[in-house]
Amino acid sequence: MGKLHEECGVFGIFAPDRQDVASTCYYGLFALQHRGQESCGIVVNDDGLFHSYKDLGLVNDVFTKPVIEKLGLGNAALGHVRYGTTGTNDRLNSQPIVVNHVKGRMALAHNGNLVNSYELRHDLELEGSIFHTTSDTEVISYIVTKERLTAPSIEEAVNRAMCKIKGAYSLVVMSPSKMIAARDEFGFHPLCYGKTEDGSFVVASETCALDSVGAELIRDIEPGEIVVFSKDGVKSLKDHCGKSPKRSCIFEYIYFARPDSVIDGVSVHGARLKAGHCLALSHPADADIVIGVPDSGIDAAIGYSQQSGIPYGIGLIKNKYIGRTFIAPGQSAREDLVRIKLNVISKNIKGKRVVLVDDSIVRGTTCARIIKLIREAGATEVHMRVSAPPFLNPCFYGTDIPSRDSLIACNHTVEEIAEIIGVDSLGFLETEHLPLLIGSKLGEGYCSACFDANYPTEMPCSTCKDKFETKISESKKK
Repeated sequence: MGKLHEECGVFGIFAPDRQDVASTCYYGLFALQHRGQESCGIVVNDDGLFHSYKDLGLVNDVFTKPVIEKLGLGNAALGHVRYGTTGTNDRLNSQPIVVNHVKGRMALAHNGNLVNSYELRHDLELEGSIFHTTSDTEVISYIVTKERLTAPSIEEAVNRAMCKIKGAYSLVVMSPSKMIAARDEFGFHPLCYGKTEDGSFVVASETCALDSVGAELIRDIEPGEIVVFSKDGVKSLKDHCGKSPKRSCIFEYIYFARPDSVIDGVSVHGARLKAGHCLALSHPADADIVIGVPDSGIDAAIGYSQQSGIPYGIGLIKNKYIGRTFIAPGQSAREDLVRIKLNVISKNIKGKRVVLVDDSIVRGTTCARIIKLIREAGATEVHMRVSAPPFLNPCFYGTDIPSRDSLIACNHTVEEIAEIIGVDSLGFLETEHLPLLIGSKLGEGYCSACFDANYPTEMPCSTCKDKFETKISESKKK
């Protein structure tokens, strides 16, 4: 299996009157930039007229002032940031998707990954559907549009579509007169909504985006729930709620989400502190300083320091203008980014025994480079602690966990990994400690399949989404 999954961020606003919803959407996407740094897009709804713009790049690069002004005023807007790991980073795969159909227009943006995308796409193609992208989002748009032909409303079309699409999706749909938010029945990825002082409703992947636009959090959208925003107010459909046990992606708390976000009532910062506490208890170390790999390793490092009594210090400085190496496409790109992404504060490291805390080890190449930097700065010992268990399985729900072949923990023991990356000792978070992060019970309320292979759904029968982005000679080798 190649790299097929994506992690994205969605944002939507439904305003009581015509206003600058594009700018509000821009600020919301800016707060969600950590969830997608390859492309972004905004669609503005001005009384049924849709104006859209999307392109490759960061939010502040793509949406310049002239672009925002050209989008104009409207009563609703939908935005998206994307990490694309399915095939090429193509503008065509950028979101939101805008669809023109017999009953009007629709814009759609989604975060997640379907497990039955191949089957749905195959059936649609046999019926004559023509696909322009390789994303699951386009598959969802076709299913919703097809259901809309006979459904009495757009929300009912989404409701029916949810009976057919399987897997992870946090979805926002915009029609000429409504905005609809939907979350899969397992609740894999976060989705919440709030309200601004002027009465606008805001939907976002994380609460930090609500904060950025001055919206007060109302609540998380429940797993399986559909929330409809219109001139008539807010309506909830719960036909799909309670069908499956909740399985929120535990990696949202460990890595993806911003620490100032709250997901399903759980503080991300608090979850990472607990991970650090657990690491200190399970894997103590004789050391002089605890440092974290910015940004998602810092909170766990503070937690490790609190529990162990070893002073916390700043050892690594991050260049904020470089994207996350974890999901950077291609090995050479990851290595190049590491070289310019982090720098060591030698004064805090030299002559000291260091506990280095990071969020994960996937391939091992990135942390090996970081450890080399720390040793070159004069650290006498480096003890690495990881706030996630070893990755042993691919993810089918939207996290870029590749095939088992490229997962270092599948091919090496902990001791071997320690030697490969160049540390004096290595300790991972225990899988039995995962529920402590979110105040749950073992195996309840979260998905940890990438660690323990307990997949909540059937695994996809095929993952060949990149067949149109692969050379003939390469496809024959697969």
